[in-house]
Amino acid sequence: MNQDDMGPTGGVTAHLTIPGGRAAEAIDFYQRAFGAEPAMEPMMGEDGKRIMHAHLRLNGGSLMLNDDFPEYSGGKPAPNDAITLHLQVTDADAVFNRALEEGATETMKLEDQFWGDRYGQLRDPFGIMWSIGAPAVEKQD
Repeated sequence: MNQDDMGPTGGVTAHLTIPGGRAAEAIDFYQRAFGAEPAMEPMMGEDGKRIMHAHLRLNGGSLMLNDDFPEYSGGKPAPNDAITLHLQVTDADAVFNRALEEGATETMKLEDQFWGDRYGQLRDPFGIMWSIGAPAVEKQD
């Protein structure tokens, strides 16, 4: 087993449950919108239709996800409003705009903020909140 086949070995890794059998769509969205790359082939559930486990490399870290399996969890996944995933990138405008083009919805306008970042928030098509930030660039006159 090489390092690319291994899961995360430290830190904290987000592991998303995607409702409605849409994990494959989410993987595709994260690849197109945020440049995620598969770290492994998705593992399918016993039904052969839902993804039991997927691991993506994203912005230097790991993102794991799966379809919802209400028969094991006892119901619907909890609302996602209490969690925001943050991407610190070099070009916030490019990443933010690409996510919008791919179907995300702006929830906080991307603007230069008082703390020195260009920062905004959006919700992806699967209900997950994302914040995008990059160092603000001073305007040249």
